[in-house]
Amino acid sequence: MKLLPDNLISRFLFEAHDIRGAFVCLKSAWRAMQQGRDYAPAAAGLLGDMAAVTTLIASQLKQPGRITFQAKGDGAVSLLVVDCDEQLRLRGMVRVDKDARSVPANDRLNALPASVPLLLGQGQLVLTLEPAVVADAQRNIPPYQSIVPLEGKTIGDVFAHYLAQSEQQDTWLKLVTAPDACAGLFLQRLPVSANAQDDDAWSRITILADTVRDDELWQLPVREILKRLFAEEEIRLFAPREARYYCPYDREKVIGTLRALGRGELERILAEEGEITVHDEICNHHYRFSREDVVTMFSEARNKMH
Repeated sequence: MKLLPDNLISRFLFEAHDIRGAFVCLKSAWRAMQQGRDYAPAAAGLLGDMAAVTTLIASQLKQPGRITFQAKGDGAVSLLVVDCDEQLRLRGMVRVDKDARSVPANDRLNALPASVPLLLGQGQLVLTLEPAVVADAQRNIPPYQSIVPLEGKTIGDVFAHYLAQSEQQDTWLKLVTAPDACAGLFLQRLPVSANAQDDDAWSRITILADTVRDDELWQLPVREILKRLFAEEEIRLFAPREARYYCPYDREKVIGTLRALGRGELERILAEEGEITVHDEICNHHYRFSREDVVTMFSEARNKMH
């Protein structure tokens, strides 16, 4: 499969030091995630940063499955969700509290850079790791969940703190979001090996990383970024992987959910509304079902049972 030049994740390793890194830049995938949403600038900024870092973390999944991050708060932005699987298929959305329509709230939603304390307020970051269900497996691994407080001014701060706490390794992270691109640069200090030669490497390399400009992260290829930042370092750059936005229509899944409500409940909705409408918020898809559709879905269910 041909790699698209605008949705790539690249991992790299400092050969002389116990430091690894990764770089992601999403362009067409990020534009697709925003399409038809009309997000306020700061809300979009949070989502773009979350999309970049979730993709970075998902690229390290060792087994088939899906990783989901949810940031929940009591501010104007009440929910931020991005998930991505081991194939780097991602999707996401941000929810703005409908009651947050005051002038101060609107000012915050339009202010850049996006601030976690101002937009999300007090809240928590929830990680859910859901392994893929394997057919004929003797034992499927149950989902894993971790919940931590939102700590930091930016999404980058929140995740750097989360990764440092969960993995017990020093972490440096920079995330940037623009209307047409979101990107991230990640560095992590690995456990020091017995033959480590440079005790000051982590401090020196993170100081150099801090000099990267926001626009460089979405305008330059990773090889050029690493050359500019770490010209004196020997870096092994691994083959890139492709990410993509993936949120297809799934009418059958919605039908299954409606069947679970029962025909009586669906008939009640039809009597009141004339039709049944379902909004898939994370994918921004709308589904409509008529009375004839309801009759069909239950007749098909009966036929499958016989």
